[in-house]
Amino acid sequence: MRNAVRTLVLAVAALGLWAQPALANTQTQTRYPIVLAHGMAGFDSLFGVYDYFYGIGSDLRAGGATVYVTSVPQFNTTEQRGEALLAQVKDIVARSGKGKVNLIGHSHGGLDVRYVAAVRPDLVASVTTVGSPHKGADLADYLRANLRGGSFTESVLAYFANNLGTVLGLLSGKTSPQDAIGALAALSKSGTAAFNQKYPAGIPSSSCGQGAATGAQGQRYYSWSGTDPFTNLFDASDYPMKLSSFFYSEANDGLVGRCSSHFGTVLRDNYDMNHLDEVNQVLGLTAFFTNPKTVFRNHANRLKGLGL
Repeated sequence: MRNAVRTLVLAVAALGLWAQPALANTQTQTRYPIVLAHGMAGFDSLFGVYDYFYGIGSDLRAGGATVYVTSVPQFNTTEQRGEALLAQVKDIVARSGKGKVNLIGHSHGGLDVRYVAAVRPDLVASVTTVGSPHKGADLADYLRANLRGGSFTESVLAYFANNLGTVLGLLSGKTSPQDAIGALAALSKSGTAAFNQKYPAGIPSSSCGQGAATGAQGQRYYSWSGTDPFTNLFDASDYPMKLSSFFYSEANDGLVGRCSSHFGTVLRDNYDMNHLDEVNQVLGLTAFFTNPKTVFRNHANRLKGLGL
């Protein structure tokens, strides 16, 4: 009888332990929402199912983060894209009630988030750029040098790019004005130099150094990028990435040079990633031993540790 009672007590205790809820994963639970900003020809989500930041938003949310994915004109100047992003940031701040956001921008989106932080620093806790051409992209300079203003070739390029942007916008449920030639000029060395003169915060003073770690109102500045244009034989996008890498005189991710990607505290500038791998594209076909989702997750945990 005594053994039977003991067995029953142990069984009830075991059931009680099993019934305890699993501990919540809070690795990425930052104080302020994380806002993801896409690059040129980007989108938030196509048909609501295919994300630009492929699997990254959901992975961050699984760790406790509040994540918003924004959408701006696919092809336009940094100021126009930045204004579109700013309107969404204001809305996010109002809806979340948190007062600030952590901005993370990929490619041209890295310039967009810098713009928002410059014109409304009170809304921004941190700025992180991923594979962004802060000192221009060699491919943009090549295209500008070989497209005569007002020429037939330029008009054709603008027509197709602007229509592509419109289609991408429609597929993601939004429409925005497009200006492909303006976008190309914005990403050239002269275009980014003019932008940096107006909004210099976080830009290194040397050709390949680190920028200021913090802004005037305490915002944290970070960047990372890759330098391997070809990472996966099964990813069809790697082949054009490899071809475009030959336009660059320095190590690059296929579209952005290593030193050009430097902004604020450079966390790393030589990941085994190409430009699309940096946002886990295409379909997560990236280098076998480098997981972009892990890089984003670790960065969110970094922000969390800083109380951001």
